[in-house]
Amino acid sequence: MRARVERCRGTPPGTDEVDARLRAENLRPRSWSNAPGDTYDWHAHDYEKVLYCVSGGITFHLEDGDVDLRPGDRLEVPPGARHAATVGPEGVRCIEAAR
Repeated sequence: MRARVERCRGTPPGTDEVDARLRAENLRPRSWSNAPGDTYDWHAHDYEKVLYCVSGGITFHLEDGDVDLRPGDRLEVPPGARHAATVGPEGVRCIEAAR
């Protein structure tokens, strides 16, 4: 199974709307942020990661290529999929949940 990306078309949803969307999927969202240039080393989870970029930008490094996320973009990373990440020059704020 590969990671899936949904690109935002139009105005990105706000924090409350993203939170509501994830809760409508019976998920428990949590918010996090990082400073420009922060990185996450390669790792994997035993759950599906469902993530929205709320502001700024972040590049997820996946075994089949990089995915740049901007505000409103959604990323789903399947369980066991190795990934790393690099925060963009303006920092990033995301909301994610585990499925």
